[in-house]
Amino acid sequence: MVIFIPAWYKKNEWCENEQNWHERKMHTEFDDTVKQIQLYHRNKAFEYCICVLGFSPNFRHFLHRQGVYKAPYFSVFDAINECESKRARVFSFHDLDWIPNTEFLYTPFVIVAMFHGRKYAQLEFGEDGNLIQIDMYEGDSVAIRNIYDDRGFVSSAIIYSENAPVYQDYYTENGTWKIRVFFDDNHVEINPERNFYIINLGKEPGEKITFKKNRYESIDEVISEIFNTFISRLSENDIFCIAMHNLHNKVISDNLKGRRTVLSFFEKRYNLEDKLTMLMLNRANYIVTDSKISCDKIKDIFGDNHNNIVNITPFDTRKEIGISGQLTVQKILVAVDNLPPENFEKLVLIFAKYFEENDKARVCFFTREADIALPGRLLAHARQVLEKNGYDSRMALEENDNGTTENAVDEMEEAQVMFFVEQCVDELTASKCIREQRLIINLSDAVNLYLQISGVSFGIPQVVSEESQYVKHGLNGQIVKRFEDLPKVLTYYLSSLNNWNNAMIQAYEIGENYTTRRLVEKWKEVLESIG
Repeated sequence: MVIFIPAWYKKNEWCENEQNWHERKMHTEFDDTVKQIQLYHRNKAFEYCICVLGFSPNFRHFLHRQGVYKAPYFSVFDAINECESKRARVFSFHDLDWIPNTEFLYTPFVIVAMFHGRKYAQLEFGEDGNLIQIDMYEGDSVAIRNIYDDRGFVSSAIIYSENAPVYQDYYTENGTWKIRVFFDDNHVEINPERNFYIINLGKEPGEKITFKKNRYESIDEVISEIFNTFISRLSENDIFCIAMHNLHNKVISDNLKGRRTVLSFFEKRYNLEDKLTMLMLNRANYIVTDSKISCDKIKDIFGDNHNNIVNITPFDTRKEIGISGQLTVQKILVAVDNLPPENFEKLVLIFAKYFEENDKARVCFFTREADIALPGRLLAHARQVLEKNGYDSRMALEENDNGTTENAVDEMEEAQVMFFVEQCVDELTASKCIREQRLIINLSDAVNLYLQISGVSFGIPQVVSEESQYVKHGLNGQIVKRFEDLPKVLTYYLSSLNNWNNAMIQAYEIGENYTTRRLVEKWKEVLESIG
């Protein structure tokens, strides 16, 4: 069996990333472990189980969003909560024990509970409409924050004093507190009347295990102890596929000595200079990276001392049909993340001049960053560059967040706005945007793996500064080392459909190497070589 240990954490905390439905999405839920589990789940390649180390009260909703709702899993905090159910339960806040004559005010974003004209509770909901937390007030300050499990009970509560969190309790389904984590020094106290956790590896009643101590220096110690008990109940032949992350590396390293491990490296989630990371690399049976660049970095460190290093992309390709040919304009996606300001300015001027010969072209500055003010800054920077160099700055006008006025619409139409910003934090939004593009340009030094794979899937020609496994010069794109050469490439792909169609065909052929079937085969090779 393969045991997946994911890194689904909120920043650097032992908790999930679930957020209120009305808040701007600040992160993407997709990572290497999500794709690996999807591959195993949908293709039934191997028996597997997910081991969730962090506090995840809305884990069932997360699995549902990833299309793997029935995936088997073990949760450390379920063991603490004594919760053995694996199914989400629909429940209403009306079912809670409210003070008689409570009045509920329905705002566009939250529900506020009022009593005798004063606010005493505020209800927050997740993106699936599920209740995720209720803040209880004393006067104008939060006194208690109740965090709800999607199986219908309060799984944790944070106690406040003078607007500052003092400690956090974790509860059983019937409301008994199990452990208490203090915020001042992070120590943990165990309820002496309920000093056990439950390990459940199947349908049978779980096994009660007594905590070794009544007081722990940190929650890391508690997680480590339960994780150790969990793995002691597994077979020696089981393989652990670990998403490398600085938060859990010590817990995993301390407990998986001598076990079969596969380390999975994804984007910027790890630090190769960290001593603990290097220790885990030396112990690992296999190392899987998300890109050839990461693979080469690790190979450079080890030289010939570690042969089991392979690049398996977490993104699979599929032949998708874009809609750029159906549009009256030619959209050009320009990736701006990690692009130096001076290069951004060069691109703005190149496109401003190119618009003089192709008035159908439109530039979409593409970013995966969640900063709400970023689109405005990008367009303001573009206007500044345009005005400074004698071009009409209105080509980079932005739409008012509160709705565009009639005068603004007339001004935008008269000026023919040519520069736009596409802020795509999650994969769904990004895919919708990429579907409309005629050409993808990424001249930053950092490889945008998702963007390149998506370009291959949609058959879109790509212009990059370095050749990669997904973009081949003269086939599905062009390698541009000098910005001065970019206008020729724009004309090459946008002046007629012949070159564009040839690149699309080549992209689909390259994509055959990264289909779901090929990724499953690569993973089988990795696991069979270990087992």
